[in-house]
Amino acid sequence: MGVEVRVEALSKSFGRQNIWHNVSLTLPAGEISALLGPSGTGKSVFLKSLIGLIRPEGGRCLVDGVDTVSADEKTLLRTRRQFGVLFQDGALFGSLPVYDNVAFPLREHTRKTEAEIRSIVMEKLAMVGLVGTERKLPGEISGGMRKRAGLARALVLDPEIILCDEPDSGLDPVRTALLGQLLMDLNAQTDATILVVTHNISLARTLPDNLGMLFRRELVMFGPREVLLTSDEPVIGQFLNGRRTGPIGMAEEKDQALLDAERHLDPGEDEVRGLVPQLEPTPGLPERRGLARHRHRLGEGWHTLPEHTRAAVTAAHEAEQAQRRTAAAS
Repeated sequence: MGVEVRVEALSKSFGRQNIWHNVSLTLPAGEISALLGPSGTGKSVFLKSLIGLIRPEGGRCLVDGVDTVSADEKTLLRTRRQFGVLFQDGALFGSLPVYDNVAFPLREHTRKTEAEIRSIVMEKLAMVGLVGTERKLPGEISGGMRKRAGLARALVLDPEIILCDEPDSGLDPVRTALLGQLLMDLNAQTDATILVVTHNISLARTLPDNLGMLFRRELVMFGPREVLLTSDEPVIGQFLNGRRTGPIGMAEEKDQALLDAERHLDPGEDEVRGLVPQLEPTPGLPERRGLARHRHRLGEGWHTLPEHTRAAVTAAHEAEQAQRRTAAAS
C-alpha cells in the first residue's frame, strides 16, 4: 500500500522570484491525485520538492513521518527509495537499450543477482506492454513507448509513491488515454499513492480521485475531484475550458481593468463543468482499494461539501446505478 504525503505551508523561491508559497495539501495513501495549473506555475518544481531534489525555504513535506525538507542526506536517500518518478521526457539513457534502462535502478541501488534483475525487469515491461523491446535503443521506439519505458523504470523498486510529470506531454489523444488507463491499472495492482502533473483536461477529469490547481503562486484548491470539477472558481472554469477570457493570461495573470474589458467576449456558460465517469481498472484486475477509501472520506465529509457538489455526486451515483441495472438486465 502507498503512504500518505502531507505538505504543510511549503514555500519556494529562486532568488527574488517567488514560485509558490504556503502550499498545504495531503496526498491520501493509495489514491490517485492530479495537479493542474498554467505553464510556469511551478508544478514540476513542486514534484522535485517532494523528493528533496529541490529544497523549499519554508514548510514541511512529511513522507511516512520523514520531513524531506529538513532531512539529512542519508535519511533523504532512504526516503527517496519509496518514490518512483516518471519525468516529462522519460529521461532514458540514449546509449542504453530499454532493458538496461529499466534495470539501472536495481543495479545501482540493490544487490540483486542478474537473474533476479531480469525477472523484475521483464515483469515491469510486461505491466506496461513493452515485452519485445528489450534490446531496442530509446531512439528506435516511439515517444509513447519511451514514456512507458520510463514508467517501467520508475516501478522496478516497487515504490509506494509514484510521481508523473506531464506523462501526456508529446502524446496524441489516443496514447494519452491509454497511458491514463495504464496508471489506473497500476494503482489497482499496487495500491501505490500516485500524483500526476498534467495539462490534459480529459485526463484530469477522468483519472484522479483528488484534484488541485496552482495559480498566482498559490494553491487555489485541492481535494476530492468532485469538488474541483463542480467548482464556481473563475480560474478553474477558464482552465478547464481553455478560454481566452478569465484571470489567466499570457503573462499568467491579468489586472482587473482587462478582466472588465473582456467580459463582453465571454461566450457564456462553461462547456466543461461537472462530473464525468471516472476510469475503472481493466476487467480482471482487482477493485481499487484507493477508490473505496476515497468514497469513505467523501462520505465522512459530506456535510462540508457545497450543495451543488452534493447534488452532482448524487446525480452521478444514480446514473451509475441505473447503468448497472440496465447492463444486468441485458
